[in-house]
Amino acid sequence: MTVDVLAPAAAPYPVLYSFRRCPYAMRARLALAASGTRCELREIVLARKPHALLLASPKGTVPVLILADGSVLEQSLDIMLWALRRHDPQQWLPASEPALHDTLQRVARCDGDFKAQLDRYKYPHRHALPDGLAARTLGAGFLHDLNTRLDAQCYLAGAHFGLADAAIAPFVRQFAHTDPAWFASQPWPALQQWLAAFEASSAYVRVMDKTPEWAEGQAPVFFPAP
Repeated sequence: MTVDVLAPAAAPYPVLYSFRRCPYAMRARLALAASGTRCELREIVLARKPHALLLASPKGTVPVLILADGSVLEQSLDIMLWALRRHDPQQWLPASEPALHDTLQRVARCDGDFKAQLDRYKYPHRHALPDGLAARTLGAGFLHDLNTRLDAQCYLAGAHFGLADAAIAPFVRQFAHTDPAWFASQPWPALQQWLAAFEASSAYVRVMDKTPEWAEGQAPVFFPAP
């Protein structure tokens, strides 16, 4: 698959600043693609953050989505919910408010304690740690709970892939790839199968195309491609 590169459109599209491997940006792209929300994709390199990104969002992290009216969404989960509430043909959003609350609680656990342990496991020296083994042990508790849930149902969202799966899978992927042999040796067959299916899915492949670094004045790159 190739990313669609077109001449500038007459009607403005949302502008998405993204970094391909960032799990936050990955989850945002998954939801934008699932909702069929077309945007101008600006792939950045974190070491060379463009001035236009910092003007839109001084925090300087991705993803950032600039809407056609100039509004800025700076959080990945906000981008996911915005896109899916506009159009949700695959029914990723939970069907009830209690189910949505439960999903958001699970995602909050991923984004809180689990992400903190993931960072320490993957980059121990950034946190003045000799290694990431203690953090791996703590993070494994969340993975164990996910495996238990997946033992009982096909997806974190239930019978089909949904918001919970798209929001959490990029982080589990990063944890698993830190030491693939260790992850494969754990007694989590349901989780391992779920992650393998995610990485082999057309949804994942669609959002992981490589895109050149964005430069001011270049022809726009549109995402998702037709």
